[in-house]
Amino acid sequence: MLEKWLFRILAALLGVFVLAEVNYPGLTPQAQLAFFAMLGLSLVFLKHPLRAGAARAGLPRAIDYLLVAAVFLCFGYVLVQTEPVFRNWWPGGRSLGNRAGLERPLDWAVGLAGLVLVLEATRRAIGPTLPLLALAFLGYAAFGHVMPDWLFPHRGYGWERIVSQAFLHSQGVFGIALKVMFTYVFLFVLFGTTLEGTGATGYVLDAARRFFGKRTGGSAKVAVVASGIMGSLSGSAVANTATTGTFTIPMMRSAGFRPVTAGGVEAAASSGGALVPPIMGAGAYMMLEMVEPAVTYLEIVKAALIPAVFYYTALLLIVHFYARRVRLASGDEVPSSRPPGAQGLVFLVALASLVLLIVVGYTPFRAVSIALACMLLVAASTPSTRMGPRALLRAAESAAHGGVSLIAAAACVGIIIGVVTLTGIGAKLPGAILPLAQNNLVLALILLMVSTIILGMGLPSAVCYLLMATLVGPVLGGLGVVPLAAHMFIFYFGMMSMVTPPVALAAYTAAAIARADIMRTGVAAFRFALVGFALPYAFVLHPELLLVSSDVASTLVNVLVAFAGILPLAVAISGFGFGPVNAWQRGILLVAALVLFLTPSGAYRVWLQASAVLVTCIVAFWNRRSAVGASSPSDDGAYVA
Repeated sequence: MLEKWLFRILAALLGVFVLAEVNYPGLTPQAQLAFFAMLGLSLVFLKHPLRAGAARAGLPRAIDYLLVAAVFLCFGYVLVQTEPVFRNWWPGGRSLGNRAGLERPLDWAVGLAGLVLVLEATRRAIGPTLPLLALAFLGYAAFGHVMPDWLFPHRGYGWERIVSQAFLHSQGVFGIALKVMFTYVFLFVLFGTTLEGTGATGYVLDAARRFFGKRTGGSAKVAVVASGIMGSLSGSAVANTATTGTFTIPMMRSAGFRPVTAGGVEAAASSGGALVPPIMGAGAYMMLEMVEPAVTYLEIVKAALIPAVFYYTALLLIVHFYARRVRLASGDEVPSSRPPGAQGLVFLVALASLVLLIVVGYTPFRAVSIALACMLLVAASTPSTRMGPRALLRAAESAAHGGVSLIAAAACVGIIIGVVTLTGIGAKLPGAILPLAQNNLVLALILLMVSTIILGMGLPSAVCYLLMATLVGPVLGGLGVVPLAAHMFIFYFGMMSMVTPPVALAAYTAAAIARADIMRTGVAAFRFALVGFALPYAFVLHPELLLVSSDVASTLVNVLVAFAGILPLAVAISGFGFGPVNAWQRGILLVAALVLFLTPSGAYRVWLQASAVLVTCIVAFWNRRSAVGASSPSDDGAYVA
């Protein structure tokens, strides 16, 4: 009971601190991040005890409390040594930042303990992959002088220098990753949990059920739309699958979808949520800090718009054709009995105010803060949506549950970024990859895709993006790719790792809810999300799809050509068009779709794409003729599941 109340108190303090300090800063930047990380890591140790059932055991839980106390001591020390109000406690009158190179043994001891706490908190929050990667980078910093030539040797650094770089100063733990989490991400997590507390997120599901409930494959279409909207708010494919999937997967199963298929649809829809503007999870805010030359938040939102529309249009078409193939009709016969007016108004006010404020030029953190205030004001007008102190506390607690793992991960990523900056490997790695790709853009893209997916298998997608953008983002710039397109490419494949077997975390979560086979659900999710593997190549080859070009005619042509590729792709994946599509027809349609998506600009582009459209029409005509009098095959899982 004690840990629950302590968690709630710290969660409320975290929410109030971020809202106040982001909008009306009173602390120095490093002091802000130290206090933010202090609360976040403390919450991690409270949320994830040393072992299962530790709350019922005395000693293990006592260790967790000791770790919380150690977090307060280490991060509190950084706060005191960087905030001018504590100047009397600074050795020699110098802040921690101003005594770089002159640190005391106490500074190094605190820094070393802080690194251990960050690694352990991250291990508890998201598993061992990222902490092990951070340890590998720390080892590289220490033993660079004995590394072989293919591992980018350097002169090596002592542990004091490494600790100073990784923890004590502003290029490591208290660097860009934690700054993004503090300035942008946690506020949007709080925005989403507060919106959920008003009941407005339930309105999204109700509205989708009313619109799609009586249509072919209605339950799957409800899952696609609701998961897309909710995933944009949460930014986490796994969390979105775990929450929205609790409602949508049983709905699909009751409509006749097999468990494997229901889980695959939900995982694919949830994984694309962070690609949907205007919120986009954490990725958009990280791009604000990473893309060079700098871009605005509105430019990122514009760039994400067309790919997001394509992704969810393709997913809706795939589930529509799949439902026709197995003859599944409505998935939701009974609309919600709850009056939707108040919840709908709160949702529309929250979303409209957020978008409007961003469009007129407000910074993202100020826009979401004002939108949060507008939402609460409108919600207070009716009893069904009004949030009292307890509801607000629950929203802060939910935000802490959803956000503290990202805080720990961001702090751990800061260790890696600090080592990259210290050793210069960030400049050496692109120089090695470019010759490997032999200045071939497509080969470089494939290498980057594979490395991003492999890294993303064990990491949150936003963390995967940040690491890849730091390490190999400059590679694409060296090949002449539009910088924003390069970063969107990395972010997309970080998301697609959530549905890429063998470690498809979103699909595994959906499989648990659907009580389906894990690997088959992962394969199903991969196939449903296949358009997400083609889109990044399309907008790198044709950046007009990101609305970065002032040539309206060229943009329109590229959008129409890419959109034309969605239909043959959906038919090829689902195995149904006007009727059942056999293997050779599916192969032809898949090739035609890839030609429409991926043909680079050049003299033969028009002829190739015109041929692809013609071939698609011929196959469609043949399929329609052969479908006359034919019946749909049974749902044996041969195509999608």
